[in-house]
Amino acid sequence: MRLPLACLALLATLGSAQAEYVISAYGGYNFSFDSTVDVADAPSTRRLDVEWDGRTFESGAPFYGVRATAWANDLGHPHWGVALDYAHAKVAADPLPMGVRTLEFTDGLNLLTINALYRADPMGRVTPYAGLGAGVAIPHVEYQEAGGPRTFEYQVTGPAVQALAGADVSVTDFLSVFGEYKLSYSHNEADLKGGGSLETDILTNQIVLGASFRFGG
Repeated sequence: MRLPLACLALLATLGSAQAEYVISAYGGYNFSFDSTVDVADAPSTRRLDVEWDGRTFESGAPFYGVRATAWANDLGHPHWGVALDYAHAKVAADPLPMGVRTLEFTDGLNLLTINALYRADPMGRVTPYAGLGAGVAIPHVEYQEAGGPRTFEYQVTGPAVQALAGADVSVTDFLSVFGEYKLSYSHNEADLKGGGSLETDILTNQIVLGASFRFGG
């Protein structure tokens, strides 16, 4: 919890200074490593081996994200910044485990994180950067066993952390484009309709392309 608290403290400090602010939007491609899913329904617990499919370009909202960043230019630390990042990734079990009709987070494996960022000196129009963040997972949980009740709702399921690295390319003084790789981990412990719980850890790769608008600073 130290990283989010430190980022919040820096945000409060930047609010009283003339920082450089950046608003970003991005899309891209996400895919996840396979994992186990524990389904507890007293008195028994099932462990499912799940292959996750990112379903980035299928029906519904694609993978996307938005980010608000403040760089500490006027505090004498222009290489350092803090960002609030929201990413809407998607995963679904494919193939479905035996006896399961639905197992997915396709209305969003939504991750909300506060991130500490570092950017290198510009190399012409290109500025490399990297960051670490922590926050919460707020997925839309969809689960149903054959003949059982259907869970279909948003839940706060646990902590999330991420690491990212990319490069920002300046187009004008106010507009830039960027490419980025993010690796996100989330612990998801969800309540199921009719009682019981579902628990899994998901590690998600995100290949990102986006655009940023900067002001201030």
